[in-house]
Amino acid sequence: MESSVAVLLDIFHGKDPDMRRPIYSGFGGVARAFVGGLGAVLISGLLAGPVAAKQVKLSSETGQSVLIAGERQRTYVRINLEGIGLPDSESRAPVNIAIVIDQSGSMRGKKLARAKEAAIMALNRLESDDIVSVVTYNHNVNVIVPAQRLRDRGEIRARIRRFVADGRTALYAGVKQGIRELREYLDREQVNRVILLSDGLANVGPSTPEELGALGRTAAKKGISITTIGLGLGYNEDLMTKLAYSSDGNHAFVEHPDDLVRIFNEEFGDVLSVVAQDVEIIILCGPGIRPMRLIGREAKIDGRKVTLKLNQLYGAQEKYVVLEIDVPKNARADKVKLADVSVNYKDMRSKTRESLTSTVEVRFSTSEKEAKASLNKRVMTAVVNQIAIERNEKAVKLRDKGKISEAKKVLELNATYLDKEASRLDSQELKSLGKKNLDDARSLSPGAWSKTRKAMRARQYKGKTQQAY
Repeated sequence: MESSVAVLLDIFHGKDPDMRRPIYSGFGGVARAFVGGLGAVLISGLLAGPVAAKQVKLSSETGQSVLIAGERQRTYVRINLEGIGLPDSESRAPVNIAIVIDQSGSMRGKKLARAKEAAIMALNRLESDDIVSVVTYNHNVNVIVPAQRLRDRGEIRARIRRFVADGRTALYAGVKQGIRELREYLDREQVNRVILLSDGLANVGPSTPEELGALGRTAAKKGISITTIGLGLGYNEDLMTKLAYSSDGNHAFVEHPDDLVRIFNEEFGDVLSVVAQDVEIIILCGPGIRPMRLIGREAKIDGRKVTLKLNQLYGAQEKYVVLEIDVPKNARADKVKLADVSVNYKDMRSKTRESLTSTVEVRFSTSEKEAKASLNKRVMTAVVNQIAIERNEKAVKLRDKGKISEAKKVLELNATYLDKEASRLDSQELKSLGKKNLDDARSLSPGAWSKTRKAMRARQYKGKTQQAY
């Protein structure tokens, strides 16, 4: 039996599908053109398949959908971006990866062995057309594998296995070389990522969080994000989180070398699921509505307009931003527009620039009961989470100054706050975070502080950026 495509081809060429004779000979050129055009449209639709859907969903919610009329008040808007999971591995964007590994003397033994194992495992997840480079650094920078298509896997594995550890730590130069390798094949149509692993302090060349943050921002402007993995208790977590944050990468604290393979696997899971890049979010508050601050993320506020950027979104993951706004006393209308939200991004599957819009409204009422009943627990859980992270960061600063008792008090009060809000909002997430703050409060002694601080900074980073792992 012939396929429907063959039948349509016969129609397109003017033949009766049963008799195989011309069917438009008596109708002239107009009929011929009409039938031919119709056949072309039908065949084109049949062969092309369904049009790809957008890979990002946008939604906007308020902390309360009803506010008290006649009162000046603060409220919150949560903007959610959800990456739609790719249907299969063939749909993913190509990747350009630079793995940058610390090979200073402190990496000798099990650390370096596990780092090599993790790197090789990660490369096994890539395809032959993906681009990879491997850079190592001690007091010098060494390009073990120059940027290239992943064709000769055996030779690349052999090169990774051969290098040894010694010397000091030129971290800045290592990252900079990783960026140079990416730029050899830099393309906005692919995922460009540096993955940095270090176990020690940067002691050769630029070494401050500010200097590394500037390097991260420069990379981000080129469409490059930097993931930082801190191994053990000897690295500078402020430097590593700053580098990741400024380029919208990930950050992980890995206490034991045996966990490196798992962390690399998680990281490559994100890299291989990027569905959108160069994401810009613009929030335009309504007349009289004043944006106060974006909690947990950096943004530009210009009058009623708030602008921020994300380097990428991952499939089957959600990122959100929380905006605190001031609503004037004279807002008495039944309904008021708090903000218009627009998002534009590069869709990595369709290779097109896409845009989404959303409007956030709130209603006013004289009923306090009605206003209280309109509480959005999902939004307020995110707000409480971000406020608690800020307080946790304050505790770190106090402990850094040697004010142990003050830091402990901040953490204990934060735990109480989280426990109360967990009950009000019915949130297991907040309850768990409260317990972690109590654990932190008990682990501020000099002997425990190095590990506690790294765990706190990693948890703060994950909470602020909604990192998946």
